[in-house]
Amino acid sequence: MHNSQLSKRHWLLILTLTLLTFVLGTSEFVIVGILTDISSSLQMTNAKAGTLVSAFAITFAIATPLVMSATSHFPKRKWMLFLILSFIVLNAFCVISTSYIMLLVLRIMTAIVTGVLISLAMIVASETMPINKRGLAISFVFGGFTLANVVGVPIGIVIADWYGWNATFMLTTFLGGLAFLASFFVLPNQLSQVRSSIRDQFSLMIKPRILMAFFIPALGFGATYAVFTYLVPILKGMGAPNNSISLILFGYGFISIFSNILASKIASHNALGRLRFVFLVQAIVLTSLFWTTNHFILGLVNIGLMSLMAILLTTSTQLYLIDLAEIYQPSAKGLAASLMPVASNVGIAFGSALGGIVYHQGNLMNVTWVGGIVAVCASLLTFLSHLLDQKLEKSA
Repeated sequence: MHNSQLSKRHWLLILTLTLLTFVLGTSEFVIVGILTDISSSLQMTNAKAGTLVSAFAITFAIATPLVMSATSHFPKRKWMLFLILSFIVLNAFCVISTSYIMLLVLRIMTAIVTGVLISLAMIVASETMPINKRGLAISFVFGGFTLANVVGVPIGIVIADWYGWNATFMLTTFLGGLAFLASFFVLPNQLSQVRSSIRDQFSLMIKPRILMAFFIPALGFGATYAVFTYLVPILKGMGAPNNSISLILFGYGFISIFSNILASKIASHNALGRLRFVFLVQAIVLTSLFWTTNHFILGLVNIGLMSLMAILLTTSTQLYLIDLAEIYQPSAKGLAASLMPVASNVGIAFGSALGGIVYHQGNLMNVTWVGGIVAVCASLLTFLSHLLDQKLEKSA
């Protein structure tokens, strides 16, 4: 499958993996939109229902690299098909869930399956495509998550409004079935299979270059979510009518589709070199919100730019982590592929918490300065990584 151009077979595989991430993303994100329905149905507080979200994120971050390390020698096609079937079963059980504990356990198990499937999808996209098309393929696979936010989540919420929250899990179960059928017919058999110990796998995690590469996307996502987490109160402070906020958020998600397209362009050549300046632009965009939100139209344009910058880092950092693993521990590429999704979750948690601390200290708009400062930190770390790469190339 390694030609210089993408064949129909390549595109079919890319679209299948994109469908898979769309399904996984819809299942992961839609829970936020139906939390109040769940809390009302199961007679618990919204705060308690919120632990379904935090438990998913924590499990995803911790379990994904562990499971990827332990199963690195599994045949990828069979393992992925088994995990997709597990996803279908878990979501089907969510449909008939009658208690908080049952739903919590099911969501924790779904988080494990989701994290591993996402990592495997990235590895398959990376190793089956022509070297010059890997960035395009990875950006499409990441695009599944963007579509999940823009299309999948709203549909899931509407279904919950019409038929109850259980019906939303019927939707994710059905979508899982579609992903399984597509994967069964399209996933290739000849995929890499490396046997190595968990100790060898996790030796990758103590490599300074890997740790630096991990914190680049963590800081990048942290910068965005320091502000995005509080976007609704920012919009209200701008004077946005309550009935227009959902439309604005939809627009934010729609613009992020173009961010995903640009991400593949950045990854196509000198990705890390370009990211150095992407983060600096992101810092300017985020801090500009401190002033532009005094004017409704200017504020909306600035928020649109914030969305455009939000995920430019994804494709480049995903490929960078895999390429570094190829240098320092080739048998741990699977683990390396899991680090970007984990880093994004770490960044989201970090950025939200940091923004929250600043928000509760006083002026809401100070979160824009926090976002800008974190983006500058991401840029500095990228500058350092790029400098070390250049030194390595010269000494080789």
